Order: sequence, then structure tokens, then C-alpha cells
Amino acid sequence: MAQTSIILRVELIHDKVTFGDVAALISKSGGDITSIDVIRPGKESSVRDITVDVTESAEGPIVDSLKQHEGINVINVSDRTFLVHLGGKIEINPRLPIKNRDDLSRVYTPGVARICKAIHEQPEKAFSLSIKRNTVAVISDGTAVLGLGDIGPHAAAPVMEGKAMLFKQLAGVDAFPICLDTKDTEEIIRTIKTISPMFGGINLEDISSPRCFEIETRLINELDIPVFHDDQHGTAVVVVAGLLNALKVVNKNIASIRVVVNGIGAAGVSICKMLLNAGVTRLVPIDRDGAIVRGGSYSQPMWQWLAKQPQVEANEGTLHDLVQGADVFIGVSRGGVLGVEAVKQMAPDRIVFAMANPNPEVDPDEALPHVRVLATGRSDYPNQINNVLVFPGIFRGALDCRARQINEPMKLAAARAIASVVSESELNENYIIPSIFNEQVVLKVRHAVIEAAILTGSARRIPKDFR
Repeated sequence: MAQTSIILRVELIHDKVTFGDVAALISKSGGDITSIDVIRPGKESSVRDITVDVTESAEGPIVDSLKQHEGINVINVSDRTFLVHLGGKIEINPRLPIKNRDDLSRVYTPGVARICKAIHEQPEKAFSLSIKRNTVAVISDGTAVLGLGDIGPHAAAPVMEGKAMLFKQLAGVDAFPICLDTKDTEEIIRTIKTISPMFGGINLEDISSPRCFEIETRLINELDIPVFHDDQHGTAVVVVAGLLNALKVVNKNIASIRVVVNGIGAAGVSICKMLLNAGVTRLVPIDRDGAIVRGGSYSQPMWQWLAKQPQVEANEGTLHDLVQGADVFIGVSRGGVLGVEAVKQMAPDRIVFAMANPNPEVDPDEALPHVRVLATGRSDYPNQINNVLVFPGIFRGALDCRARQINEPMKLAAARAIASVVSESELNENYIIPSIFNEQVVLKVRHAVIEAAILTGSARRIPKDFR
């Protein structure tokens, strides 16, 4: 259950209630008091702010129990998560102050005309003489937001703002959230192409499948800047990074393992592609209606692509049929679809990545005794598969070398870089993925991405530290 933190401002009438009564009511309703601040002391009454950690479902019962108790006046309830979003979470600031007319003439008219002419004569100078050099657009249509689904562009905005914050804090990339009020594939492509001159890269986010495949593919082919759909490739990069380290823990080789991937949507397809590029030779993609088999015929283009790959198994069946004997299970599907009994049917030294949120494909507490390595998408268990490990560093590298695109070798290089952050001495069943706050993550991903971009011809610039 999702946790939040609320601040209760309450007035206590001293001859009718004690603070102990308040604390007991909060605890009984499922809250955990973390701090108390006296706002107004007094002999007859006092006002206090009480900060409470609580599950979302318990917030209402706590407030109701306080309101119903004689001698307690609930003045205000503030949700700390809502408070940090008031007015939005990001802002634009100038890099230098304008203090006088001379400053104004340099940054605006008439001096700026010289810069405009220079870019007009040599368009590539936009990368050095405008924000294009360090700016990414974070673009969504709000059709596949987190676990919320199609909530629309207005409701998607806080997620895109949060992503922009992470770009800046972790990698120094200026990112701007853009939520489009359309679901039309052609209109989305056209709009992104129209606004692209201002940006050095495009990060697509929370666009539903299968539209996301066409949108990304078209934009990659029609733009000369990197386009990266994080829900697909960010997830895949971290999964492969975690798998590389998990295989070291269980002492298995990637070329000899059998991998089941459940949920062949945007993330699942990209995971399958990266697994094949990383060296997996026995792959079982499974969706709601069963396995996608080698030689099969499918209307979904990406499923058809998978069906043509020689590493994909030809055996039909359901998840519970085909997970038997598998070395690795990777789930990007729905909570509870696997179950612990199915886990027990896997090969020894099992690796399970159950990433459905908020409820994984198998209950982590039930699965842990029966697996060697368990990873989820949640922060309350070890080995969280988190896209934040990927997109800051991969765009930092792509921008620094002015990459034309983020290709498959660059993604695989990013995965290996993330895995390398966990040293041999640190590596164990409960630590296969580094923290998102580990400063080495962005640095190593950036370096690996630039190196791969140079080797594959995607880079248009060689950064100084590579010369």
C-alpha cells in the first residue's frame, strides 16, 4: 500500500482530552507519528502540528476519528506530497543577470541578431549558441501514466515535471515537460517534429502501446536528434544491468540460460530485444493469451518481429506451463499472475524479476525463500528496477557527443555500465543494482554511451575527455 505523510493541525481542549488520547487515536487508525510542533500553547487549549506517516487508505479514518472525539478540533489537514507540488516543481532561471542596457543589448536586440545570422548560415551552431546543446523535451500524451493508465495530459504533468527535476539534479540536463492534448499518432509525431529545433533530445514518456512503437520509430527516422522512449528502453536497460549481475551471483552464463518474459507490451518488447542483443539464446515471450512462438503469425508488428527470431522458443503454452525449468523470470505484466508454486517449478538458483507495480507478479515475501535473486519495481524491497538509473546518464552522454540517435549498442553499453557500478566485493543476492543516488552511475553511463556512439558513428562531436 502506498505511503504518504500528512500534517494535522489540531486544537486540544485540555479539560476534555490529552495529547496521549490523540496519539492513541492516530495509532489505532494506522498512523505513525513522526514529529510534533507546538503552534500555540495555552492553559485551556493548545494548537499543535502533528506529522503522521500513513497509508493512503488510513488517512480518512485517522481524520474522522479525531473529529469525532470530544475536545479535539481538527483545524487543517495538509498532505506533504501535495505541498511539494504546489505551483509545480520546476522553474526557469536565466544563466546571467541583465543589469544594464549594455547587458540587454548583448542578450537581446541588437546584439542577438549576430547570433541569429550565425545559426542561419550554419544550423549546427544551434547546438553551441542556444539551449539546444543541453535541453531535452519530456513528452507525453498521458495515456499510460505509471499504474494509473489513461489519465490525460493535465494529470500527467506532475510526472513529467518530476522527471525534469531528476534530469537536472542527477545529470545537469535541462529538461522541459510537454504534455500533448491529443492521442492521434500523426498529430503527436507532427507536433514533436515541429517543436524539435529547440531541443537536443526527445524523451517520450507514458505513451500507450502499441502507438508508442510507431511514434518512436518514426521520430527516430525523421529527426536528427536522439529520441528515447523511457518506458521501453529505460526499463530494458536496468533489467539487463540487473540480470548481468544476478548471473554472476548464481554463476550462470547468459548464453546458456532460459528466460521467460511475461507481458509483451512496450517494456516487454524492448526487454526481449535487449536480452537477445546481450546474448540470450533461449527466450520465451509470453503475453495474456499465451506464448509468442517462433514461426507464429501475429498482427502486432513487434510480436511478429519476435516470432522471426531464432532464439525464441517454438513451444506453445501458458505462463504456468512454460515457466517450468526456466532460469529467469522477468515480469512486466500484472500482480499475482505467477504465484509461488510456479516459482518452485523453475530451475535451481532461480532469478525472478517481478516488476508489476504496486503488486508484483509474485508476492516478494512468499517468493524470497525459494529464489536466489529477487528484484521488483518497488523501493521497499532490495534490488529495485528503476529507470532513474538510465535516462539521466544516457542523455548526458548523447548530448555531450551530439548523437544522432540512441542505438542498441549505446543502450547495451549503458546496461553494462550500470552493472559495473556494483563492485565484486559488494555484489550479493540483495545488491545487484546500484542506488540512483550513487554518483558513479551517471558518470559511467555517460562514458559508456559516448564510447559506443563514437564506435557506431552516431556521435557528431568528440568530447574533450575522449580526445
